[in-house]
Amino acid sequence: MNDMVIDLNADLAEGYGRWALTDDEAMLSVVTSANVACGFHAGDPSIMRKVCDIAAERGVRIGAQVSYRDLAGFGRRAMDVPADELADEITYQIGALEVFARAAGVKVAYVKPHGALYNRVVADPVQAAAVAAGTRLADPALPVLCLPGSVMHEEAGKAGLGVIGEAFVDRAYTAAGTLVPRGTPGAVITDPGQVAERALTLARDGRTTTPDGEAVHVRARSLCLHGDTPGAVALARRVRAGLEAAGITLEAFA
Repeated sequence: MNDMVIDLNADLAEGYGRWALTDDEAMLSVVTSANVACGFHAGDPSIMRKVCDIAAERGVRIGAQVSYRDLAGFGRRAMDVPADELADEITYQIGALEVFARAAGVKVAYVKPHGALYNRVVADPVQAAAVAAGTRLADPALPVLCLPGSVMHEEAGKAGLGVIGEAFVDRAYTAAGTLVPRGTPGAVITDPGQVAERALTLARDGRTTTPDGEAVHVRARSLCLHGDTPGAVALARRVRAGLEAAGITLEAFA
């Protein structure tokens, strides 16, 4: 009997005002966890509330997708934020989302850094510790979703927080197990067959490959598909169908 279980998460609520980036409602019929933008890189109160309402209705776990304060750059520009200030901003974002989650009858279940912050805390202990401190102040029971073996993984553990490892099905990896920087050719993978195969290999075998074909081992409980990847909904459906066809159960980690 196959007892393999994996979570499928996606970045949602990343519109702002009249601008919509992702078909959140369609994605919420596919994923098991939703990384909800909290207003610093994208998202506004109305979008946050709508996504929380739909997620709660469909049994999708809600996570706070926290970011540097960078609406113009979608949270993907490198920034230097003092640790105390960053910790407070993390707590602030989680708190904002928690209000809407509770209004929908659920709670924020985890925290995930976004964009430049995610990449920074892979190796920066000061910024990673600030994310952990901000999360702990909001709720010490919240786990952090991050790159396995990263500094963020280590600092979250030091702070007494739970840690959930994730892998990316639509992003290329370096031989060191980190993500190939956006802007590099091939960094974002959009071919449905390739994305689905990578998802299956990551879920079943805990590995993927670099653009040069070198094996990279990534043990993860959750697989991420970016909501702003072209054709994200179709990719998510293809990934889910492939995993289920292989006998893998899709289930949220929190």
